[in-house]
Amino acid sequence: MPEETTSTSFSFSPLNPFGWYAAHRQQSPVVRDPRSGLWHVFRYDDVQRALSDYAVFSSAAGRDETGQRDPLGASMISADPPRHRRLRSLVTLAFTSSAVARLEPRITSLVDEFLDAVAARGDGAMEGTGGIRGIRMDIIDDLATPLPVTVIAELLGVPPSDRAQFKQWSDAVVMGSQATGMTGRSPQTEMGQYFQGLIAERRKQPREDLISALLASQIDGEHLSEPELLGFCILLLVAGNETTTNLIGNAILCFDEQHGQWERLREEQTILPKTIEEVLRYRSPVQSMFRTTLQDVTLSDVTIPAGSAVLAWIGSANRDEARFPLADRFDPIRAPNRHIAFGHGIHFCLGAPLARLEARIALGRMLERIPHLRRVEMAPLEPLESLIVFGVKHLPVTLSQA
Repeated sequence: MPEETTSTSFSFSPLNPFGWYAAHRQQSPVVRDPRSGLWHVFRYDDVQRALSDYAVFSSAAGRDETGQRDPLGASMISADPPRHRRLRSLVTLAFTSSAVARLEPRITSLVDEFLDAVAARGDGAMEGTGGIRGIRMDIIDDLATPLPVTVIAELLGVPPSDRAQFKQWSDAVVMGSQATGMTGRSPQTEMGQYFQGLIAERRKQPREDLISALLASQIDGEHLSEPELLGFCILLLVAGNETTTNLIGNAILCFDEQHGQWERLREEQTILPKTIEEVLRYRSPVQSMFRTTLQDVTLSDVTIPAGSAVLAWIGSANRDEARFPLADRFDPIRAPNRHIAFGHGIHFCLGAPLARLEARIALGRMLERIPHLRRVEMAPLEPLESLIVFGVKHLPVTLSQA
């Protein structure tokens, strides 16, 4: 976790870093950690520039474009133009908004399947409209984790028997774990070898899945190379899982903090899309992104030297009082709401429509089926141990009629 670099009264808390962010925005909006050498950037305008000005803030510098050491190094998240433009164009051909929209019936079916499983664990009492009552569930384990894992696995053509392993690999990459997996190799290596086998199978026998579509996609006669395809598969697995899982979990935390918010949303479900955008701002699932400076650059009157590693704090930018009135207040109908939870510029998250769709369906079906929802306050919240993603490992709640 970050070292405290200024004499503020706040310290960094993985569950509630927002006071730490605010202190830095006011006192040291651009600051270098003397221990790690990492530069931290906190204000909205500075973070937005770091995410979008690729001529100065590189996503590729220091990354392995061959993918031999790190498969994600060959993906578009680790690329600058013109290579990034080529990779994104090829991937977009097989991952369009219309393709995402076609997933809605399947996502709805999956959400109901997971909620039905929760109901079956309790007294089995179900309202005629499919309501659930008198039951406890863990939002993360019972819904927010299996939903995106299943959707991404089905998109890629991964068999159901391998989906639990998918989640373990995804967690390992996000947490930066170097522990050995089941085969004695690192989880990243295991995941790469798994996808290599899957890609080889699809080359021989294409199916109606995303890997087959990506193998066939081309621009000006050029296809994705195998390391690039491998990098995208891993990127989709990690980003597609973690963002949606934490978006759903963070939404429940936001609703629980505001007395009556769940009941209000049940009465006014038309505001749910705006409310999801406010969750993305208020508790951003991705809190930070790394960049490397290609030249000296000045932000908030502080010069960052060329060749510096920079951590742009998205979670802080989305709480910047200079951009968002009453920034520390959760406003379910906030407008305008120009948050940068999905990034900004050429690296804006390709999977944002899918994450929004999954969250809208999951929360919408819960609102329709669950009259009252409350967090189990006696259960302590355990934060994810990551600089990048933001959420909790478990979120037990009670579902009731009254």
